[in-house]
Amino acid sequence: MPSAGAALTRGRRRREMAALGLGLGGRRWVRALRRSPARVLPPPQEPAEEPRSPVGPPAVERSSAGPGLWYEKAAPGDGRLRKVVTVAKSRSFRDRHGKVLLEGLRLVRDALEAGAVPRSLFFSAAGLLRELPQARLKGASLVKVKFEEIKSWSDLVTPQGVIGIFSKPDPAKMSYPAAQLASSVPMVLICDNIRDPGNLGTVLRSAAGAGCEKVLLTKGCVDPWEPKVLRAGMGAHFRIPIVANLDWESVPSNLPAAVQVCVADHKDPGAQAEAEPVSQGAGRPGSASGHPKAPVKSKPGAAPPEHEDGEGMEGSCTPELTTRYYYESWIQAPAAVVVGGETHGLSPGALHLAASTGGKRLVIPMVPGVDSLNSAVAAAIVLFEGRRQLLQRNKQEDKRQKVPVGG
Repeated sequence: MPSAGAALTRGRRRREMAALGLGLGGRRWVRALRRSPARVLPPPQEPAEEPRSPVGPPAVERSSAGPGLWYEKAAPGDGRLRKVVTVAKSRSFRDRHGKVLLEGLRLVRDALEAGAVPRSLFFSAAGLLRELPQARLKGASLVKVKFEEIKSWSDLVTPQGVIGIFSKPDPAKMSYPAAQLASSVPMVLICDNIRDPGNLGTVLRSAAGAGCEKVLLTKGCVDPWEPKVLRAGMGAHFRIPIVANLDWESVPSNLPAAVQVCVADHKDPGAQAEAEPVSQGAGRPGSASGHPKAPVKSKPGAAPPEHEDGEGMEGSCTPELTTRYYYESWIQAPAAVVVGGETHGLSPGALHLAASTGGKRLVIPMVPGVDSLNSAVAAAIVLFEGRRQLLQRNKQEDKRQKVPVGG
């Protein structure tokens, strides 16, 4: 006879089967279950997290470019280059955040050697970093990207694989080449209403080549840090101080004391006197044909009338200036030369500043019928002639000093 314990066990099984909704037909299933007990599996474990950098985002691949210099390799889909190029090409962004975009190995190298502060540098080959002063790259974010990505955002026909974002250079903090400083002459260029990027870049290049001490840009000129100006300047931005966005009231404070300001103008008052009144005022740089009239006494101390950018006042308020051909003796140290844009020409403020300093109107004689010279061409002619005259005066003074007294 079954024991009492076995009976109790069978009764408990029946109750459990009833609770599970199993009748007598489920006994066979229970016996099978008893013969092959089900395996209890452990709960699935979540995959281990990938290691993260201390900053938070996933770790990036980093490589060494030299002692203490590391760069990271951009992952596919990294949009940093696209973002910085897009915003850095905006003048409002440059003015608001004080950053500029420089492209090309030579321009980036010139900027670094002059002391410009790099923020980010994107390059396509690690070998390009070895062609730059690596000590000046420390502290900048260096990112290696594919050449195709640089090419898609480059403004150059043949990109060199280097794009840098720099803090906007401060002329007072830059270290310009020693050879440039040693060859400079006491001459300042003032750009007035030059709005074509290619023209302004070429003007800056001519000013650096002629050895000017600095370049002043008045309001109305194109931004000197625009990519097209940088390309046309060919490194002149880092060879000569450039002070931009000046109004005519603040120009004198950026000039040396006792300076004489001359203007390059295409209108020849002597030639126009026979055909039309001389009341047309300021013209474009360059010259019309004819002969200058006799020197007319300037009106020193004349203050420019108040008007925004000095426009719209041509005619009745234009001061009279002594006219000289550019190759005649006209310069004395220190000196400043104003070159105007081809569309808007010289501002009345430029003419009043020249009159107040005893300056002259410089004429470049040309074949009759030619309207005017390009601004960059006119600037180059006048600046290099001014340099020639200043150097010639220095030689003459040196000879006089070497002559023994009473000899």
